[in-house]
Amino acid sequence: MELQQFNIFLIAMASIAVVVFVALFFVDAGYGKFYDRKWGPAVNNKLGWVLMESPVFFAMLLFWFFSDRRDDLVRMAFLFLFELHYIQRSFVFPFRMRGYSVMPISIVVMGVTFNLLNAFMQGGWIFYLSPDDYYGRDWLTDPRFIAGFLVFIIGMFINIQSDDIIRDLRKDGDTRHYLPKGGMFRYVTSANYFGEFLEWVGFAILTWSWAGAVFALWTFANLGPRADHIYKMYQSEFGDQLNTKRVKRMIPFIY
Repeated sequence: MELQQFNIFLIAMASIAVVVFVALFFVDAGYGKFYDRKWGPAVNNKLGWVLMESPVFFAMLLFWFFSDRRDDLVRMAFLFLFELHYIQRSFVFPFRMRGYSVMPISIVVMGVTFNLLNAFMQGGWIFYLSPDDYYGRDWLTDPRFIAGFLVFIIGMFINIQSDDIIRDLRKDGDTRHYLPKGGMFRYVTSANYFGEFLEWVGFAILTWSWAGAVFALWTFANLGPRADHIYKMYQSEFGDQLNTKRVKRMIPFIY
């Protein structure tokens, strides 16, 4: 694929993200708190997460392995950070989940589809289409890389910490809902989503690429509406406990 065609692909992906963002305010993605049988047959939640998230981990490795740039130090740093997230999301997070909930196969298939397209966006740009001299060795000391790296790491910390807080709300066998507190939950009701969004904003900055920016856009398009649904659910269930003047949905002080 030529760079011009790749840019058209990025524009198409960004446009679809906007459509998805609007649509998800009217449709609850039927997994987790909003599981709905109308989404069709389901599999164990742990298996669903592994099946949904692991393809992008392996796809990025293949993009790297077959690239003439696989020995490039800067691009390997990008790969390491990308894969670090997906090791946690594919092979750590699912097996720390409690309970025996399920995930619709349709959600898994949609997740796999997007993840493979995203691997093409990130891997295609980093290992094949970015100009040879775009990421010189001095990129690792460039303010954009340093700032993006810090944002990425902070986002990952918030994401994992928030998942831990949610996980510890229930004991085994308990299916009730609880209002998460502590960490970034002091400021938003979906702190785990905020952390993940922050990761990919950081990745977009440290790669300084439109591909990274489109991924960050997609992350918000997917998680922003869901964070709104969760916020309204908490308002309904914990209205007397939720300080709506202080606590936002996903981005502290903003949304």
